[in-house]
Amino acid sequence: MRSPNSLSRWVTEMAITPVTPASVTISAITANIDSSNAVSRGRASALILVSIVMIGSVNATLPEWNIVDYSATKAAMANYAKSLSKEFGPKGIRVNTISPGPVATDLWLAKDGIAAQFAAASGATSDAVVQSVSAGAATGRFTTPREVADLAVFLASDRAANITGSDFRIDGGYVATI
Repeated sequence: MRSPNSLSRWVTEMAITPVTPASVTISAITANIDSSNAVSRGRASALILVSIVMIGSVNATLPEWNIVDYSATKAAMANYAKSLSKEFGPKGIRVNTISPGPVATDLWLAKDGIAAQFAAASGATSDAVVQSVSAGAATGRFTTPREVADLAVFLASDRAANITGSDFRIDGGYVATI
C-alpha cells in the first residue's frame, strides 16, 4: 500500500484538486465580468449568469489517516469557494460546494480504494468495511453518484438563485456533527 503521506501523492493532489477548480472558476468569472461590461456599454443584450458548484468531500472537515493529502486539498477548495462567493456574489456569481460522504465509486470500492485500505489496516475484509461504513449512515447506505449530480444540477439552476457561499453535505447522515 502506498503511503498516504508520500510526497508524490501530495504533489498529485495539490496539482489537481485546488488548481482545476481555480482555473475553471477564473474562466467563468472572467466571462461573467466581460459579459457584464459589454451589457453596460450596450454591446451585448444579455448577461451571462454564473453558478459555480464545486464537489468537495466531508473529509474537508473529517480527515482520515489514509487520505491526509485528499482531506487537506478538499479543505483548501472549500475555503477557496467560500472566499469566491463573498468576493463575486455582488457581481451575480454564485459559488457553492457539495461535500459528499462515502459515495459508491471506485474511490471507495476499487481493489485499492478506501475500503480496501481500511480493511488492510484492520484485518477486516473490504466488504465488511463497506457494510460498517454504510451502517454508520442514518440511511444505511452510500450516496450514489446520481444523487450528487442531482444536487449539483439544482444548485446550478435558477431555483437556487439566492444560494451562494454554502456547503451541502450529502452523506446519508454519516457525519453526526452539526
